[in-house]
Amino acid sequence: MSKTMMMTGLALAAALSAAGAARAADPLKIGVATDLSGTYASLGDEVMRATRFAVDEANAAGGVDGRKVEFKSYDTEAKPDLARRQVEKLVMEGYPVVTGMIASGEGLAIAPLMERWGSIYISVVNKADELTGANCAKRVFRVNTQSAMDAATVKPWLKERKEKKWAVVAIDIAWGRGSATLFSEAVKSTGKEMVAELFPPANTNDFAPYIEQIKKAGAEGVWVVLAGRDAINFAQQSKQFGLTDAITVAGVSFTTDGTVKTLGDAAKGVFGIINYSSTLDTPENNSFVKAWTEKYKVPPTNFEGEAYLGYQVLFQAVKDAKSVKTDDIAKALPGKTYDTIMGKLVMRAEDRQLLKPNYFGVVEAVNGELRPVVKTTVSAADVAPAVSCKVN
Repeated sequence: MSKTMMMTGLALAAALSAAGAARAADPLKIGVATDLSGTYASLGDEVMRATRFAVDEANAAGGVDGRKVEFKSYDTEAKPDLARRQVEKLVMEGYPVVTGMIASGEGLAIAPLMERWGSIYISVVNKADELTGANCAKRVFRVNTQSAMDAATVKPWLKERKEKKWAVVAIDIAWGRGSATLFSEAVKSTGKEMVAELFPPANTNDFAPYIEQIKKAGAEGVWVVLAGRDAINFAQQSKQFGLTDAITVAGVSFTTDGTVKTLGDAAKGVFGIINYSSTLDTPENNSFVKAWTEKYKVPPTNFEGEAYLGYQVLFQAVKDAKSVKTDDIAKALPGKTYDTIMGKLVMRAEDRQLLKPNYFGVVEAVNGELRPVVKTTVSAADVAPAVSCKVN
């Protein structure tokens, strides 16, 4: 072999090696499409805090499997059509791992498009059962608790309650309708009666007509499926018109940490589902809460905890895949056990739902501050929803 040929070969080998190293160092690019200005803007803010925390933490530790993590966010205003456009924009701009949407309708709108766009969606807030049920898709994964898991959690509480007549007030979207149906079924299964089912639209400012209907129906308890500004408006008006003091008030995503902070005394004594709590006593959660509190000066909320859990799952899947290609990540995610702030959790392969424990509690004072406090823990096995859709 001539000296020239040898040098050419060495140069080619070096170039190929450099190209391989560059590929190996490709960053993990995440698109965060969330509500930053609509009904659920406060929840979107929580998702963004969790995103910044998780990304900063990963990069400070040398990245995920040695890869830098980058993210870009767009406002969806919790509108499905806008969410679809914003997610497509993120994917086209090179951020194909998508997360952060609040309203279930947003997740349901983009789920069928993930394969066409060559992207994946990891839900950290969407609760509609259809997302990992009737409308399940190969590239859609959920780490947060779905409505069926919440319904399984509330049943033991309902059985112990003396209230015989219940009403439900739920936002008129996929999550609200689905959650209301499951609650009604739970009520009837315990031998009790539903006397009113009310569905106000998003961004309702005046809940007085709904509160009056609940009173006229003779309800002894009301289950509330509202979040963000709607939850705050309903809670404040329920206190103002005497509903909170007259009957039992409970709900899901209703008295979250952020909402309780805004409501103050109006939230005291309200029962509800707690999907994550900063008080969960696991070594991983204690470490997370300490680091979070040092950065933000307050403990993480339930939505912040669930969003962070989503990044834990994603980052471990990237390490397993040894790749940031969405095809590889999508193959690595299902059927695995993940180390999380809530313990070891399994991503069920059939429907891409993360199986996790769920909690029920009440808002009460802790160290002089009102917050949702866990009173009952229901195991992952006991709240696991039936598999209604098998991804091929």
